[in-house]
Amino acid sequence: MQYCLFTEPQQGASYDDQLAFAQAGERVGFDGFFRSDHYLRGSDGDPLPGPTDAWTTLAGLARETSRIRLGTLVSSVTFRMPGVLAIQVAQVDAMSGGRVELGLGAGWFEREHTAYGIPFPAKRFDLLEEQLELITGLWSTPVHETYTFAGAHYSLDDAPALPKPVQARVPVIVGGNGPRRTPDLAARFATEFNIGFPPVDDIPNRIARVQAACERIGRDPASLSLSLAMSTFAGADDAEVERRAARAGRTLEQVRDGVNIAGGPDEIAERMSRYASLGIDRVYLQLLDLQDVDHVEYLGTEVLPLLPR
Repeated sequence: MQYCLFTEPQQGASYDDQLAFAQAGERVGFDGFFRSDHYLRGSDGDPLPGPTDAWTTLAGLARETSRIRLGTLVSSVTFRMPGVLAIQVAQVDAMSGGRVELGLGAGWFEREHTAYGIPFPAKRFDLLEEQLELITGLWSTPVHETYTFAGAHYSLDDAPALPKPVQARVPVIVGGNGPRRTPDLAARFATEFNIGFPPVDDIPNRIARVQAACERIGRDPASLSLSLAMSTFAGADDAEVERRAARAGRTLEQVRDGVNIAGGPDEIAERMSRYASLGIDRVYLQLLDLQDVDHVEYLGTEVLPLLPR
């Protein structure tokens, strides 16, 4: 299994905060640093320092880290034209030496769109489908050949399909809990399907849906990696867990709800072993306080060595 940091910088984090997290994560053994792609915080509170752009941030991190994987969970199709996004991701992949992953989704937060003047169509899944096809088509077009695409929402005419990513295939993450269309898109385009923030008992159903989608198109389900994300509050004792929960505006009882990951090394290791037994390949540990680098250090030194690999 792989273990990645997952952050929500729009809630209040500068580039320097994210850099400290990513470098600490790399130092203590995490496999990846992933961030949300939002322009507005999702709750009341201190609005400073304001949002940071996901792909600008990842470009910086690409040059200031050396091993850790970098990506979005997930970018919204409403934020960028797909041809431009394909260029951005390919460039950041080159800047990182081939460590980038693209998570792409339909977007959901209408308020951030109206706040920054970004169109927010009522129907966005068709946009997601076309963007997935278009972006992967650009990257897979042989050098010295061009790519043309004619869809209902986007059209490309003899695009040079450059630059190419360093990786032969940039990992593409699709996720969500939709019963049919999201698994179908993942089966067609993704290297990884993220099943979101599920209760443990719901994990087999979500996996079964995407595996069935793979089988419907003749894809080997084993070729699609499976992941989940979970808010994480780790500590040597309940007092430390409670302190970290409070920083996120939650109580100890709220984070010890059986869904969040909360507790010490043995408790977390037990949960990860359960995930591994269900077929999960990667877990994103969502850390909500990006000023608490000690949380990353604690997880890396006290928890990661106990987890299944």
